[in-house]
Amino acid sequence: MVQAAYFHIPFCEQICHYCDFNKVFLKNQPVDEYLDSMHKEMKNTVKKTPADRLKTIFIGGGTPTALNEFQMEKLLTSIAEEFPVGGLHEYAAEANPGEVSLEKLKIMKELGVNRLSFGVQTFNDRLLEKIGRSHRSLDVMKTIGLAEKAGFDNISIDLMYGLPGQTIDDFKETLHTAFSLDVQHYSSYSLIVEPKTVFYNLMSKGKLHLPPQEEEAAMYELLMEEMDKHGFAQYEISNFAKPGYESMHNLTYWNNEEYFGIGAGAHSYGGGVRRANAGPLKKYMSLVEEEGFPYTSEHIVSKAEAMEEEMFLGLRKSAGVSRARFYEKFGMRMEQVFGQQIKEQIANGLIEENGDFLSLTHKGKLLGNEVFQAFLGVIPEKDGQ
Repeated sequence: MVQAAYFHIPFCEQICHYCDFNKVFLKNQPVDEYLDSMHKEMKNTVKKTPADRLKTIFIGGGTPTALNEFQMEKLLTSIAEEFPVGGLHEYAAEANPGEVSLEKLKIMKELGVNRLSFGVQTFNDRLLEKIGRSHRSLDVMKTIGLAEKAGFDNISIDLMYGLPGQTIDDFKETLHTAFSLDVQHYSSYSLIVEPKTVFYNLMSKGKLHLPPQEEEAAMYELLMEEMDKHGFAQYEISNFAKPGYESMHNLTYWNNEEYFGIGAGAHSYGGGVRRANAGPLKKYMSLVEEEGFPYTSEHIVSKAEAMEEEMFLGLRKSAGVSRARFYEKFGMRMEQVFGQQIKEQIANGLIEENGDFLSLTHKGKLLGNEVFQAFLGVIPEKDGQ
């Protein structure tokens, strides 16, 4: 049962130095033709798989707000024609500070969007320039004000730490400024240097100077302490919310549930199959036109893979992984499959038992990737068909 839909807008006014998502410079791109292709993919998708149980929509990128007002209205109207937006629990869109007018925000609100996620990253203008962001801290203040004026009362801010040249004091000041905005949700991630990015090229040349690991860990500790102090519950390793403002769409992924993926480079998961769409715009558009769907790969998820995903995705959540839900989904007890790994991680102080749930300890949150790795590739092939 598909409960979520993701729509990908690959256009950006400026490419950030750390970004490895599927994106292109906006200038001279066939934006309207791309939106037409997305609409065709939407039509074909819901014909193949009904969307009547849909609970959340997320529009990401790239930069969705790089669309002008007419294009934004065109996109949202297309979505509303094919998907039951009136009954959604959450309808979210990413937005760039300094890139949205009040008119554009009003269009989004009137056509159903009820949650905004702003890519702020830092309130230090020196660092914003260093990571290739086009906005400055003052733009954030103005844009949040416009969003509230347009009627949005569910706003999230993305923050990053471990940035080149960033100190613990820098991050502390960014958190202080972030809390002054009184938004409802924060996501905060450490910088990961990905291939095919500006930062990767600089790192390869020895020109990227990142904070030492112990400082990055100290920033994460500071993040958790400050979020707790200000009343934001950590419901996932990198996400913090006031009660009732958790990202329902992202919980779809962490709960290992099914979702549609529409647009160039988008991924989908349904009927036990993971599919990837073509990333390049021309290829995406031609596949939709010629074949109806832009898939370039389809992977049937084995039972073993699904059980592993249930563990490493579920453990990202502070609540953890439910034994009852695991048995309901797979017909096997969690300990039957991962008994040895669970014992080892408990002995190492990285996970703990909370009634029906297994969850990360404080130490486990600091070493999350190590914990997740422990549950990969451990099921004999004959047991995990």
